[in-house]
Amino acid sequence: MRISPARPLLITILGWLLIAVGALEFAEHAARIGWPPRADEIEIALFELVILACGVFLLRGVNAARWLAVGWIAFHVVVGAIHSVVTGIVHGLIFLLFAALMFRPEVNAWFRRRPAQADPPSQMV
Repeated sequence: MRISPARPLLITILGWLLIAVGALEFAEHAARIGWPPRADEIEIALFELVILACGVFLLRGVNAARWLAVGWIAFHVVVGAIHSVVTGIVHGLIFLLFAALMFRPEVNAWFRRRPAQADPPSQMV
């Protein structure tokens, strides 16, 4: 039986952080939806679920979730810069830190791992 390496603590922390941020942002934006709901209000609220899903799939070891999370934060850099230079800079610093952490050698190794293979069935004699 081959044992998969343990999930790096960094991925555990970032995964749960993304889940928390996604849930809180979703709740905040969902609470702002008026009646009748506007399409942009619903889209923004649903967009926050993307980062929540990224966190869940990071914890499960799905490499695409890592890339989607980095892209999501890069998008926020652009949105933040549209609002103000300071917001853009803050989001840019968060992006640089997040990207640097997501592509550390131990994180890369964990995402490259192969799923553990099941033991072959034993034969009864």
